[in-house]
Amino acid sequence: MKFALFGNTYQAKKSAHIERLLSILEKHEAEITISREFYDFLTEDQHLSIPNAHTFEGNNFEADMVLSIGGDGTFLKAASLVGDKGTPILGINTGRLGFLADVSPEEMEETFDDIYKGRYQIEDRSVLQVSCEGQPLKGYPFGLNEIAVLKRDSSSMITIHAAINGAPLTTYQADGLVIATPTGSTAYSLSIGGPIIVPHSNTIAITPVAPHSLNVRPIVIKDEWEITLDVESRSHNFLIAIDGRSETCQEGTRLTIRKAHYPIKVVKRPNHVFFHTLREKMMWGADGRG
Repeated sequence: MKFALFGNTYQAKKSAHIERLLSILEKHEAEITISREFYDFLTEDQHLSIPNAHTFEGNNFEADMVLSIGGDGTFLKAASLVGDKGTPILGINTGRLGFLADVSPEEMEETFDDIYKGRYQIEDRSVLQVSCEGQPLKGYPFGLNEIAVLKRDSSSMITIHAAINGAPLTTYQADGLVIATPTGSTAYSLSIGGPIIVPHSNTIAITPVAPHSLNVRPIVIKDEWEITLDVESRSHNFLIAIDGRSETCQEGTRLTIRKAHYPIKVVKRPNHVFFHTLREKMMWGADGRG
């Protein structure tokens, strides 16, 4: 098998996990190609010797599977570079337990034994796409987690006129609005009071950030529906953040958000159940009373 490796270049102390991963892949006689940025970090900063690996720039790679080594943020970056290639991604978590990167370093050996025996599943995760009327986005317009419309810096709240399939929904006066996939429902959306949505439920959550009116609540809609947003701002501009990558848009720009034409394929081990990860991350059932 051929694996393409993406990794976190800010976790120097985790390089032992990388060495172990490389030795496991070598044992399986895997072909390895590593993103140039990650390769330079491993060889120049961490002084690792990686004699048989190829390197690639950006998304210029072909592989049977992508390995994301880091946390959920690293996974999101890898997903943006995989795009519509259809290459499945396995997330190896070198930090705290993640929803996307949910294979621990201790499970790596067993995981790759399973992969080579075909004992794994591939889950399709929906992706959101945003387009801006009259102002093309500079960055990648697809988000696996969420697309957020936010006020800039310390400016006053923004006004967002939202419509679903052309029918007016409501006008939000808030610090922003987060449009999340089920995958993203446990990320930024959750931190502002959005609902937890089970993967594969074919829905989108719309949740305001610090709304002026307490009557305004999160709403969940079908992911086949199209969302349009018209934004007003006293500073005459606002931010659009796609999986954490942000850029400035001018007031009056109409945003259209819809489900993308492709999913991201996530590799899951048979015993890695969403509800188990949810209980672990949310510490459900833990008694905090000392």
